[in-house]
Amino acid sequence: MQKIVLAENSPLLRSDFIFGVATAAFQIEGAAESREPCIWDTFCAEPGRIRDGSDGLVACDHLNRWRDDIELISGLGVDAYRFSVAWGRVIRADGSVNQAGLQFYLDLLAELEARQIKAFVTLYHWDLPQYLQDKGGWLNRETAYRFAEYAEVVSQAFGDKVYSYATLNEPFCSAYLGYEAGIHAPGEQNRQHGRQAAHHLLLAHGLALQVLRRNCPKALNGIVLNFSPCFAATEAKADQQAAWLADQYHNQWYLQPLLEGSYPDLSAYLAPAELPQIAEGDLQIIAQPLDFLGINYYTRTVFTAGKDDWFHDVKPTQPPLTDMGWEIYPQGLTEILLQLHQRYPLPPVYITENGAAMVDQLVDGEVQDADRLAYYQSHLVATEQAIAAGVNVRGYFAWSLLDNFEWAEGYAKRFGIVYVDYASQQRIVKASGRALQQLWQSRK
Repeated sequence: MQKIVLAENSPLLRSDFIFGVATAAFQIEGAAESREPCIWDTFCAEPGRIRDGSDGLVACDHLNRWRDDIELISGLGVDAYRFSVAWGRVIRADGSVNQAGLQFYLDLLAELEARQIKAFVTLYHWDLPQYLQDKGGWLNRETAYRFAEYAEVVSQAFGDKVYSYATLNEPFCSAYLGYEAGIHAPGEQNRQHGRQAAHHLLLAHGLALQVLRRNCPKALNGIVLNFSPCFAATEAKADQQAAWLADQYHNQWYLQPLLEGSYPDLSAYLAPAELPQIAEGDLQIIAQPLDFLGINYYTRTVFTAGKDDWFHDVKPTQPPLTDMGWEIYPQGLTEILLQLHQRYPLPPVYITENGAAMVDQLVDGEVQDADRLAYYQSHLVATEQAIAAGVNVRGYFAWSLLDNFEWAEGYAKRFGIVYVDYASQQRIVKASGRALQQLWQSRK
């Protein structure tokens, strides 16, 4: 059996370093009939939106199989489980609380507590209730205040059963992919809408963080952002400028307001009509002190300049690539952590997602995913290197626990360390999962 090997004195082997696995509600829960429809249900129903024409109505049927799934997580030897709450499973369209939906998560938390597994809860992982989208979604400032009310309900109910709360997962994806690039729900393509959605998401974060701090002062309260280091395609000045602009637009746009209370000044690149409308006091609300910053990393991005003075990404063609077509670039994790560490006074950092989609084959009841195993090996070493260089990384979560509904890719891409046979819902731990299990159990 292939193993993951870390240095004997690796900071990742310390007892206080947290290892975990991660999932998201819409991607695994299913049981759509017992929650309100969300923007992804609507998006899935639009022809041509999802690569394989699938949806999240059943997904991994986790809502019905959660006890077995927690048993599986416990058997892996992790310290923590990161999962998200489905807003529409907790708050109905009329504003009332769905007690049965809330109870599902309370039962989950009780089981995690019984097994001494820390709960890392994400309040929003992209599944905005459709009843809020019908009123404008993240383009409507009121949605930020509805999010704070939802955070109030959840944090009052969960209290100190939760080790860590993240307000949002990857607001970049919700705003840019959803409102600007149009490849995620709700599928709009409008630059001003992308910037405005981003602002309202960050406002929602700030408002909710105040609620979390009041209701759950002992928990680690923060946010999860995704980052890719931005490289220029060539040494040409225009390409260097394009890479800088992409970094400002995709990376710093989400972190700078959180830590410095201001957006990057891109007034030279964006027309006044493309900038978000910001009310007085918003940036103070957004810049609440963070107990932690969650960082999701998968790959780097390479950019070139276009005739339009804007940046354009260059698709990688040289292997090794993942099944998503993403370059496998582990040193990018060290690079982005160091870049952020040098630029900002960072709070403690958790790698809240890292992993790879690969072409998995189930043969004789086993999945020998040596390529994914190698991905984890190299990225864990990259995490070690960042810590050695002074970055305060406190934990690492593998994405994902299960193969699941991979958003616009449907079920065509598999990120899990556990294989899911969607017809039978059987779970099979892959070779990468067994290697991680051996690493995690060896620390006990």
